[in-house]
Amino acid sequence: MEATSKTKEPPATAQRLAYSVQEAADLLGVNYFSVYRLIKRGKLKVCRALRGKLLVPRPELLKLLKT
Repeated sequence: MEATSKTKEPPATAQRLAYSVQEAADLLGVNYFSVYRLIKRGKLKVCRALRGKLLVPRPELLKLLKT
């Protein structure tokens, strides 16, 4: 009998709660630094994760896309 490891991978359509700055830039189709400018101007709210990493919440991205 073969031992198969069943690792669950999240489906491609799974919605994440937050994205890194680079991932947010990719989703928006803009440059990495453009996202930082949006954050600095207060147009995009972020939260800080461990070690100071910036995370962009999914609702913030959706709100930005609707405007």
